[in-house]
This record gives sequence, C-alpha cells and structure tokens, in this order.
Amino acid sequence: MDKNTQAIHYMQENKYEEAAALFTEIIEENPQDPVGYINFGNLLLHMNDYERAQAFFDEAIKHDPAAPTAYYGLGNLYFEQSQYVKAQESFQKAIELGLEEADVYYMLGLTLQDQEQYKLAIPYFLRASELNVDDEEVLFQYGLSLAQSDYIAEAEPVFKEVLKKNVDHSDAHYNLGVISLFHDQLMEALHHFDEALRIQPDHLLAANGKKNAESLIKEDE
Repeated sequence: MDKNTQAIHYMQENKYEEAAALFTEIIEENPQDPVGYINFGNLLLHMNDYERAQAFFDEAIKHDPAAPTAYYGLGNLYFEQSQYVKAQESFQKAIELGLEEADVYYMLGLTLQDQEQYKLAIPYFLRASELNVDDEEVLFQYGLSLAQSDYIAEAEPVFKEVLKKNVDHSDAHYNLGVISLFHDQLMEALHHFDEALRIQPDHLLAANGKKNAESLIKEDE
C-alpha cells in the first residue's frame, strides 16, 4: 500500500494525526504534485479547519490550475460555510475540467437547491442519479427538485422508485402524500402520511398532511 492510500485509510479511520503526517511526507517528497495538497486539504476540511483547508486547495491549484478535484474540494469547503455562489462556481469548474463523478453533480444540485434555483438543479441531480444508480438519496433529491419546480407528474414516479430502493424513506412517503392530495386521492395520501409517521414519528410535515387529509375525507362523508 502506497503512502497516499495509507493516509486516506487513516483519514477514514479518524486517525487524523497519522494521516496528516503521511500527507506531509508526500508533499515534501513531491512538492510540485497537487495531489498531496488536495488530500491534505480534504483532511483539514473533514476537521472543519476551513482556513487551512482553503490554503492547501489554493496551493494545489497554483501547481496545477486544471486539477478538478482541487476545485471540488473548494466547492465542498464553500458549501459547508453556506457560501453557495462560490460553491456553485467551484463545482462547475470541476465539471468543466473533466470531473465526471456523481458526487460533484449531486453537490452542485444541492448548491442550486439551497439558492432556490430548483429548475437549474434538475439536470445535475439527474446526471448524479445516472452515475450512481444505487443511491436512493441522490434519486430522492432529483424527485424533490422536480416537485419544487412544479413538475408533479414527473416527480411522482421518481419518489416511487425511491421507495423501491428503500420502503422506509419517510420523506418519499411524505412527498407522495402531497402529490396524492394534489390529485384528490385522499386515502392514498393518508396512507403515505401514515407511513411517513410510522417511520419518523416526529415528521411534522407529515403530521400536518395527515390532518389535512383526514379533514378532507370527513368533508366527503
């Protein structure tokens, strides 16, 4: 196992001092290689040391202005600090430079979502779901961005697909309940709200949705 792989293993095991020592050795041995700076930046970001993390990502970019993972690291750094415009720019730069991974598309989608640019988020969540077909949360966020953009007909099958992957996804049930209310399918809506509350008893939105569904059902009696 090379030093870089070993250092990443240390980081995954929360052995931060050991990881930092190895990343330092890697940088000292290859000071022109951006990878060491990027990995050290990721370690510092994991430790919420944002100022030092940015310095390492910047150093990586100085050595290689076309290093996409350095911009991805910066995007995560800005996202964690709720600097969504800067995060968006960094994620877009990483993609422009050739980073073709589900995570960068997913994070760009979240960044746009947090700026309430729901329609713009849709293609990025879609691409992320294509690159990582097994990730239920990526798929859910794609469905949510569709629903937030009033593409209800398109969102419904996506949420149902989420439930195929995880029948206990409370937010997918909640959103299907809202869609069922929209279509006046009151018993179906009640079922989904009940399921959301079974899975997550403190789901306040589902509790409110259930109350609305029950009220409408009584009106129809």
